[in-house]
Amino acid sequence: MILTPIPLPDLAATLDRFDACLADAPLAQAAFRRIAATLALVRDGDLSLSQDPEHTRQAVAFARTFGMGILDEPPTAGYTWDGHALRVRMEPSVIIHDVAHLQVCAPERRTAPDFGLGAGPETGLRAEADAAMSVFGVARELEESLASLLGILWEAELEQPAICAFLEQNWLEGGDSPHNRAHFVKIVDHLAAHGLLDADGRPTRALRETPDEAFLTPLAAA
Repeated sequence: MILTPIPLPDLAATLDRFDACLADAPLAQAAFRRIAATLALVRDGDLSLSQDPEHTRQAVAFARTFGMGILDEPPTAGYTWDGHALRVRMEPSVIIHDVAHLQVCAPERRTAPDFGLGAGPETGLRAEADAAMSVFGVARELEESLASLLGILWEAELEQPAICAFLEQNWLEGGDSPHNRAHFVKIVDHLAAHGLLDADGRPTRALRETPDEAFLTPLAAA
C-alpha cells in the first residue's frame, strides 16, 4: 500500500530528482533508470498494479522458467509458495516478486513455505507459515527489500509497468532524502555483490548460494 501517493502530474519531477541524487552511484542510477522508463508503459494514467491478463500469463511463464510449480489458485487456499509450487491468482507484479524471493532466499529455505519468511499478505495458512519462519527482524526486512527491488527490476526487464510496483512498495516514500537514497543504493549494491544484478543494473537469473549465516548476518550489521 502506498503510504503517500504521488499525483501523476508530479511524478516525472519526483523521478528526475531521485535520478539526480544517484549521480555519484552509477550502478544504482542505471537500475533506477530502467524502472523510471516504464512510466511510458502506464495506461490511462493508472498507477495501480497491472491486472492485464497478458502480464499475468507472462509472469506465470517467467516463474516456470525458474522451475517453480504453478497452482491456479489464490494464496488464500494455502501457502503463497508451498516449497514446490506458487499459487498464482494474484497480480502479475506479485508473481514476479515471488520469483525474486526464490532468487534471494537461502538455499535451505527455497523449499520452505513462503520461503521461511512467515505468512505473505494473502497466505491462507497463516499460522503454519509463521511457524515455519526462520528469518526475523532486520534480516527479514532486508531480504524483503532485496526481493522487492529485484522483482521490480524484473518487471522492467519484461516490459511491464515496473514503476507501479516501485510506488506501491514505497521506494519513493522518502523522495531524494539522504536516507532514502542510501537505502536504495545499499540494496542495489547487495544485489550486485551476490550476482543478482549485472554491471548495467539488469537482473540476472542467478540464485543465491550462501546460507543465512554468511548472507543475512552481514546485511543486518550493514
